[in-house]
Amino acid sequence: MTTVLLADDHSIIREGFRTYIKKIIPHSIIEEAFDGDSAFEKIKQNNYSIIILDINMPDTDSFSLVRNIMAVKPGSRILIFSMNPEELYAKQLFHLGVLGYLNKAAFTDEIKLAIENVISNKIYLSPSFSQLLTENTAGKSIDSENPFDLLSGKELEITKHLLNGESVSEIGSFLYLDMLAVSNQKERILDKLHCKNIAEMNELALRHNFVQRYYS
Repeated sequence: MTTVLLADDHSIIREGFRTYIKKIIPHSIIEEAFDGDSAFEKIKQNNYSIIILDINMPDTDSFSLVRNIMAVKPGSRILIFSMNPEELYAKQLFHLGVLGYLNKAAFTDEIKLAIENVISNKIYLSPSFSQLLTENTAGKSIDSENPFDLLSGKELEITKHLLNGESVSEIGSFLYLDMLAVSNQKERILDKLHCKNIAEMNELALRHNFVQRYYS
């Protein structure tokens, strides 16, 4: 029996995905979660054939969530389903152990292929991105002209909040981190990007289309 966990904060997305999965896997059992905490509680209690996970749920640090899932349920088959383009987060999430990354704008045939691959414990990525991640798994270094590609998943998450104009205390509250940890991460991010302050980081983000890549 195929068991599925759908984790997304939008009920309309969960409803649409549930309907589609029932069409391609008629006898599947589908459970739902609306944020990271509810998803993690279900994952601790159950073994799923596939976990379909949005990475932009409120009050959820998605990178930590994936790490925690893999810690308590190694080998979990996770398919990321996100509006964020692959080039922003996929490499980091892939290294954490996810098997697939799918954009919410994907056509139904691609969604079907992604679900089937991940359930079969196979990697799924879009054709345009699969070659890059295949080279990563082979241990080859990939040169990047985009400085934001040097950031870790956690650093990318904090960068997003910094570019939104949020304070260190606000970021700490959202990501469940103390202010000192966020402050240290902020300094590390600025150092990696060779920026003196947030204003320079904003300019850099505009030059490299980071804002467009994240919010498009």
